[in-house]
Amino acid sequence: MEPLDAWLDRQQRCAAAGMRMSVSPVAIVKTRPGFGQTVHPRKGAIVASPVLAAYDPDPDYFFHWYRDSAAVIDALRLLFEGGGIGPEALTHLADFVEFSLSLQQLDGRALVAAPSWRTQVAADFTRYLRSDEELAAVHGDAVAGETRVNPDATLDISRWARPQHDGPPLRALMLLRWLRGTALDGALAQRVGALVRADLAFTLRHWPEPSFDIWEEERGLHYYTLRVAGAALDEGAAWLDSLGDAQQARSCRTQAQAIFGLLDGYWLADEAHYRSRVLADGARSAKELDIAVILAAVHTAGTGAHSAQDPRMHATLARLEALFDAAYPINRNRSERLGPAMGRYAGDIYYSGGAYYFSTLGAAEFCFHAAQGCADAQAWIGRGDAYLETVRAFTPPSGALSEQFDQRTGEQTSARHLAWSYAAFISCVAARRAVVGRS
Repeated sequence: MEPLDAWLDRQQRCAAAGMRMSVSPVAIVKTRPGFGQTVHPRKGAIVASPVLAAYDPDPDYFFHWYRDSAAVIDALRLLFEGGGIGPEALTHLADFVEFSLSLQQLDGRALVAAPSWRTQVAADFTRYLRSDEELAAVHGDAVAGETRVNPDATLDISRWARPQHDGPPLRALMLLRWLRGTALDGALAQRVGALVRADLAFTLRHWPEPSFDIWEEERGLHYYTLRVAGAALDEGAAWLDSLGDAQQARSCRTQAQAIFGLLDGYWLADEAHYRSRVLADGARSAKELDIAVILAAVHTAGTGAHSAQDPRMHATLARLEALFDAAYPINRNRSERLGPAMGRYAGDIYYSGGAYYFSTLGAAEFCFHAAQGCADAQAWIGRGDAYLETVRAFTPPSGALSEQFDQRTGEQTSARHLAWSYAAFISCVAARRAVVGRS
């Protein structure tokens, strides 16, 4: 069998090429006849999947999701810093920032004032449309809570789970890494900074409010959303201090500490894991044990409590491993060199219900972060490599990564060429190289 390091190098090239299909996909035209739409993407848009589909059976992911695009822009940084992509990465970054800033001008009231577009919608699709009341509320701050927009920088007119508050802080966090680690020219740094400031301001105002979770299914206060908000505000405070903006830095730092204090209360001692959510109606959710908690530690890449060094996080990962080990047929009788394929939460019914590439890669990356500065580093590295061997086992020779691989057959399912899957692979490999180097 090809050595793991050799496969990682080869697969990273595949992942980089696959992910870049979603970045500024201006050559792809998306039609949605039922909605009367023809979408011509703009530079800087990042679609979740470049595959033209309409739930036939693949889902329509030809949208610019705030969260997914933030993960991709961070993966581009990692490729750029590692020499996997050249100066065009800076062009992609600049285009992404300009596209993102342009969205601030969106105003749903304009759609309400000129409703002729509704006449282009097929009769059997009108039930999927947003109401005038909902659209009229989308302006100013509300645009950043939209979850997703069309890649031509227009509002999504279809009903969806909104608001979602993880996108702006995650984007701020990823852009702060560009500002810290990359020599950006003055003009680009200024535009990146403008977007970071806007995202931090949104996060300051809205983090205490209920929103939909990372999977866009339940409304409440979610561990993932709060964790990325706290990290963005904390790291944003240090950046603002460096610019001499002490007052805004103090506000960010104070609110970050409030978030971290709230997250401490998400620990469920009897269940031995962090709960993923507190629902807005106060009910207990069946999805409290959720890979989103592990992804929060991975995406924030911090230290201490609520990071991959937190023993309570280790316990949460162990509970998730046991869950999916027992639930997924593909995990039964697996080779000792393979880790369990990981999904989202118990009882998931979306497409095959998992396993997910970004979940399994997220578990691997968590292990590599846990290994840093740990006396038991080799054990964590071995655990992370076992997850990577599972990803290898269910990756075709082409290197293509979809959203899921079926929990029974291992066949790829759901959205094809998922940009988040490729970004997760790239960030996982970078985390591994940070602790083991390159063979």
